[in-house]
Amino acid sequence: MTLAAQFEIEYLQYLGPDGKLVGKLPPAVTDAKALLPLFKQMLFVRTFDSKSIALQRTGKLGTYASCLGHEATHVGIGASMQPEDVFAPSYREYGAQFMRGVRPREVLMYWGGDERGNDFAGPKNDYPWCVPIATQCLMAAGAALSFKLRKQDRIAVSCCGDGGSSKTDFYAALNSAGAYTLPLVLCVINNGWAISVPRSAQTGAKTLAQKGLAGGLHCLQVDGNDLIAVLEGMRRATERAHNGEGGSVIEFMTYRLHDHTTADDARRYRGEDEVKAAWTREPMTRLRTFITAEKLWDEAQEKAWLEECGRLVDIEINAYLETPVQPVEAMFDYLYADPPPDLLEQRAAAIALEQRA
Repeated sequence: MTLAAQFEIEYLQYLGPDGKLVGKLPPAVTDAKALLPLFKQMLFVRTFDSKSIALQRTGKLGTYASCLGHEATHVGIGASMQPEDVFAPSYREYGAQFMRGVRPREVLMYWGGDERGNDFAGPKNDYPWCVPIATQCLMAAGAALSFKLRKQDRIAVSCCGDGGSSKTDFYAALNSAGAYTLPLVLCVINNGWAISVPRSAQTGAKTLAQKGLAGGLHCLQVDGNDLIAVLEGMRRATERAHNGEGGSVIEFMTYRLHDHTTADDARRYRGEDEVKAAWTREPMTRLRTFITAEKLWDEAQEKAWLEECGRLVDIEINAYLETPVQPVEAMFDYLYADPPPDLLEQRAAAIALEQRA
């Protein structure tokens, strides 16, 4: 018998669930002090997330997708990109987007049903939120292709979930990246559940990272609750992309500690013991333990920073709540550059109804 091919998927972890260093720090983090601002950003994201859920529960926000438990993965991805790069997110990567300049008030406007929330203050080259899962991966592949054709030293990064990695859009993106050696990083955020469908029910692959092998991409599996591992995984992938070595698929192993969205009740499909076990592996506790042991953080600093986070988030919430609501005809203004005649008729009818109200 002749062996046609064989492969291995490397797994990265530097901080164990107990917050202790496994081995030594990788090239992405040469000094533990560099983790401090990122930990503070993770605390800010968690504060924003908690207050956003409270807004929804009080009827001041529409359906909201919590990012509880994903903070290390999101912040690590955002920290690894350059302003000139392109980010194509799904609808949950707030930590990455905040680091790229998106304002929290814009996130709130989006979930409040206002399309202006997709007009980011951050890099105008980033794509808006994408609810149809994995379609953003193809957009990122297109951006990466344009960078290569224009000989620009830029990369594209896209995020999708474990469910999204089973979509044809994802496979088409990775195939294009492999065929054309594109500077594309596909981040699969594996939180174990595609809404109510467990990972085991939607793919037979042993890892999600290995899906990239079929397209000829570099593949890694990373402990997504370990910020250091996230930074190192992204460092490897982005350097490959910048050096013209092609794309990567990184599977970030994390967990969704909240419901899929505020319209979901995860208790209907996953057990309490599973969630309790996930809390023992969550990213905030392990990083806090590590930087505290390194004498970089203490309870007084955390208390003061959490108070500041609350103040900063409240400013954003008030800005969102004080933003004048758009007129009803605005719903027609974000679909076409040149609306077709029948849509213009509907718009005129909506304006007439509003004037009579």
